[in-house]
Order: sequence, then C-alpha cells, then structure tokens
Amino acid sequence: MPPRTVLTQRQKRLGCELRKMRTTAGMSAEYAAGLLGVDRSRISNMESGLRGISAERLRTLACNCDCTDEKYVDALVAMAEPSEAGWWERYRGSLPQGLLDISETEAGATRLRGANTVHVPGLLQTSAHAMAIFRAVVPQLPEHEVALRLAHRAERQGVIVRDNPTPFVAVIHEAALRMQFGGRDVAQAQLKHLLETSERDNVTVLVLPFSHGAFPGAGHMVAYAEGPVQQLDTVQVDNSHGPAFLHADGQLAKYRAQLDLLEGMALSPERSRDFIRQIAQQL
Repeated sequence: MPPRTVLTQRQKRLGCELRKMRTTAGMSAEYAAGLLGVDRSRISNMESGLRGISAERLRTLACNCDCTDEKYVDALVAMAEPSEAGWWERYRGSLPQGLLDISETEAGATRLRGANTVHVPGLLQTSAHAMAIFRAVVPQLPEHEVALRLAHRAERQGVIVRDNPTPFVAVIHEAALRMQFGGRDVAQAQLKHLLETSERDNVTVLVLPFSHGAFPGAGHMVAYAEGPVQQLDTVQVDNSHGPAFLHADGQLAKYRAQLDLLEGMALSPERSRDFIRQIAQQL
C-alpha cells in the first residue's frame, strides 16, 4: 500500500510512540529495519505515521526494545489495528484538521479533564454561546463555515451524553462564567445549561472564583484526555492557529499536576452549582 497522504492524530501518535520505544532502547533505525524485515525508509514512514505496522511486528519491536509493559504494548496494538471511520471524517475537507483531531482524541479518551479561564468548555457550550464565539473570529467566518463548526461541536458533545458516556471533569474560572458572549440572554441560557449538565453522573463542574487569586496556567485553556494507559494520555492547548497536541512524558506530568492543583483549589461540585446560580441571578 502507498504511504498515507492524510494523517489522523491517532496515526501520528502511534508513530511517535514507536520512535520513542526504539530510541529509548538505543536501537538504530537500520537495526529495526533488519529486525522487522523491511527497508530503512519503511521504519521512517512507520514512525511518522505514513505507514501502518502489523500487530506481529509491533510486538516483535517491543520485545526487542525490552518493553515489558504489557498494557502499554496492548494499547499500541489496538491503536495500530484498522478501525471504522469516526463521525468526524464527514467533515474532512470542510473543517480544519485540528478540529477533527480534537474529536478523535476525545472519542478515544477514557476520561477527560480540562481547565478554562475565558470560555465555557466546548463540550458544555450551548449552540448560541458557540455561535457568538465563532462569529468573533478574525478574519470573520462566512455563515456556512459557522454552521459547519456548530454542527461539528454539537456532535463532539455526544461523547458526554451517549450511552456509556466518558467521564469529564471541568474546572471553569469565574471569568468564563461572567463573559456575556452573545449578550445577557445567551449568557443566562449558557449558565442554565451548565447547571443542568453538571447534574449528570459523568460530568463534574468545579468553579474557581476570582477570590482565589493566582493559580497555575492562568490565561490558558488546557484539555487533558486520558488514554487506556497513562503513557498514551494527550494534552491539548489552543492557540490562534488551532489546537496543539502534547504528549512528552514531562509535558503530561506537568499538566496532570496543574489540573490536580486546580481541582483542589476549586469549589466543590455543590458549591460550584450554587456559585453559578448566583452569577446567573446577577446578570
């Protein structure tokens, strides 16, 4: 089969893990090629995600790299297996790749965590709130692009409301709760939706009030998707050009610690709901 021309986040991540496994073991690409019975360029393509790897070859590589973490290897094998196209593939060619990568990452997560300081998390936004955000983009999006993003965001939210939903813990700063995207009525409806969704068994909303002062990661949005094993966790941060995905061991440890601190600083779920109700009454 020819090399892939379009890579998903899952394929790129698998390639990164294969490279990390090989280099951690001090194995050269030439040695890996001989071990697996392929040419040197094939190893490069596997590690960049351009080509897949069979379960047999992956296990052979792991064994010879002295990787004894069976759960990790099993998770990599599962990543390497062909899978049905996700719902987000319907938007390929219509929306930026980064938005599809977010959907794929969320769909594969065993648990989701996040911290937001200005926006309500996308998984908890109403359509009117999201529309106000999309219409504030520079350069301005045409209406058909706004409609596509709204439809995509609505489908993303299925991950927390479907049968067997993914657990989601969201730390939301008071600033995000007081932002009136779309005006007062839209903001009040957003807070009402947030309260209703926070009552779901799999959704935990924790508010961080202004009164707490300084906190780690101030001003930044972070989303943390837990994988089947901790080594396959993924951090997503936003910038003006789209999402960035981080998965180096040090980065994962840093953001896990940051979210642990934020969740410890925030109000309890019950007090958070009371706080949201107070803000809604003040709008």
